[in-house]
Amino acid sequence: MNPEPASLWARARKALFVAEKTLSLDPNTAASRAYYAAFYAVSARFARDDWEFVKHTAVKAAVHRDLVNTGLWPAHLGKDYSDLASLRIRGDYGTELEVTAALAAEGIEAARRILQAVSAEDPANFPLSE
Repeated sequence: MNPEPASLWARARKALFVAEKTLSLDPNTAASRAYYAAFYAVSARFARDDWEFVKHTAVKAAVHRDLVNTGLWPAHLGKDYSDLASLRIRGDYGTELEVTAALAAEGIEAARRILQAVSAEDPANFPLSE
């Protein structure tokens, strides 16, 4: 396996850890990190197959087109990914409408489900723990 998937997977796990640790301090940051955990995990999964994407929207489209619509992933994981993308925009750029701790916690759970799905496909290359 080329080194990029492993690097992206390490980023995914670290982002999820940071999301969990920052939840009580700053739900906006926790939501952003939860999204990036999912983004890096999905990017690692695609990089394993030598797929590269330039834009976040392209990764989101690939989740739906190549994972959900083909039946590799259940529809709820596609919804999780889309919800996380929206939550990140709100957390990173929202001025009046910030992310609540409850929404950030839901985002963390969604990210965790996505990491679990990627790991389940290839646990040797994408372990959930060291």
